[in-house]
Amino acid sequence: MSIILLGRKIGMTQIFDGGGNLVPVTVLKLGPCKVLRHKRADGKDGYNAVVLGFEEIAPRKVIKPVAGQFAKLGTEPMKVVKEIRVEEEEFEKYPVGEDVTLQLFNRGDKVDVIGWSKGRGYQGVMKRHGFHGAPASHGAHEYKRHGGSIGNAEFPGRVVKGRKMAGQMGNERVTVLNLKVDALVPRQNLMLVKGAVPGARGGLVMVRKAVKVKKRKVRGFAAAAK
Repeated sequence: MSIILLGRKIGMTQIFDGGGNLVPVTVLKLGPCKVLRHKRADGKDGYNAVVLGFEEIAPRKVIKPVAGQFAKLGTEPMKVVKEIRVEEEEFEKYPVGEDVTLQLFNRGDKVDVIGWSKGRGYQGVMKRHGFHGAPASHGAHEYKRHGGSIGNAEFPGRVVKGRKMAGQMGNERVTVLNLKVDALVPRQNLMLVKGAVPGARGGLVMVRKAVKVKKRKVRGFAAAAK
């Protein structure tokens, strides 16, 4: 698995490409992320991973046990800490104490962006799942937005797992695949990706190199030549 860069969603804007076409883009502020430690398969952890920290926080704002953990690592407390599984040979690319920055990416790359969708609270079946609702005429009374029957007969005698019902909407981890990097501003740690990214402005995002890049099929004379 490739390394992941942590950051924040700034918002959306639009730019013009070389052909004069308007392109909607999302602005992400990524890193720098500090490498806090390595976890190795041959050690007590039992697997290979790089632990990254993002956004320093004042020591007075963390509890003493957490402050002690960062003091043991020899760094200032971090607001966000994530570990990313890597191969053993990748440890050399990310030494402890160094920063991981936008240099991982280039303009035109395809990336996957992981974020958390906006929380909508507790919602009914019409808003959460798009149910049509019951007819609103011919004597229907206080039933127009209900979900209807959820049970079964004597067998299996329970609500089937996965039934679409009312419940918490949003606030879920969402991964958007194969977004194109339209521009990079290394001085300000900004990345502009074509399209939308899940989450609210200021929400935490994680960006990695695309893992499912689609390959274009070669047809016609070029395919026959191969």
